[in-house]
Amino acid sequence: MRAAVVRTFGGPDAVEIAEVPVPEPGARQVRIKVAAGALNPVDAGVRAGFFGGAGKTLGLGWDVAGTVDAVGVAAAWQVGDPVVALVPGVADPLGAHAEYVVVATDAVAKAPAAVDAVHAGTLPLNGLTALQALDLLDLAPGASLLVTGAAGAVGGFAVQLAAHRGLEVTGHARAGDEELVRSLGAARFTSDGLAPGSVDAVLDAAVLGEAALEWVRDGGAYVGVRPGAQPGPVRGVRTGAVEVAADGAGLAELVRLVDEGVLTLRVAEAYALEKAAEAHARLAEGGVRGRLVLVP
Repeated sequence: MRAAVVRTFGGPDAVEIAEVPVPEPGARQVRIKVAAGALNPVDAGVRAGFFGGAGKTLGLGWDVAGTVDAVGVAAAWQVGDPVVALVPGVADPLGAHAEYVVVATDAVAKAPAAVDAVHAGTLPLNGLTALQALDLLDLAPGASLLVTGAAGAVGGFAVQLAAHRGLEVTGHARAGDEELVRSLGAARFTSDGLAPGSVDAVLDAAVLGEAALEWVRDGGAYVGVRPGAQPGPVRGVRTGAVEVAADGAGLAELVRLVDEGVLTLRVAEAYALEKAAEAHARLAEGGVRGRLVLVP
């Protein structure tokens, strides 16, 4: 089968389409015939060597939408089930940007019924990151939350999920994105920032760090999206960062919200798998609103 891999770190042209063996599911695993999967900044990080692994063949891709193709013992899924899943890993020889992928059965959720596979393939990584970040913040309804990078993939999901939970959301993004951010459910918008101590919490999807921390009130909370890059606690502010984990139950909750119209899945453009390097080049240009999706 074909898979997108990196053997030598570098720019978008470091991405290769290789012929690799079709993986076999073990106990409590399923094999998914991939229909689509989003390209994310983490893939660019793997490609550039940000996570290490020199001298190895590294697979790319964390998001998958497709159909169960084979099951291991006690897999709890049926061949033919339409599913979505998160395939986490930055040093594995095979990722989700492939024709087939094997994942743990508890990393899988039934695919949304309201959207096609290309859109469904944008949900797992960014949706679970936003969901798990909000869970870390653990805010009560009515609390004020600033989401940085609110027009981006994680930030956009965070705005929608937070508004659905009854939080008072302010979106932070470029001025030209105000209409989009408000349409996602932000009650307020800023492109410049806030007065110090203005909100109960910040979900820092734009990785602004200490600048975003200043906007949190004393005793509030800050959660970033890059583990190890969050600022230290000051003024009694609790700080942390989400390290996204596969979670079939959480993903099923996100799927339910997609089907109910609470979450919007945004696709910027779809590329055939063999054009993965071209998609990486487009991602590197920046300014993408919605995800770039690879289709085997």
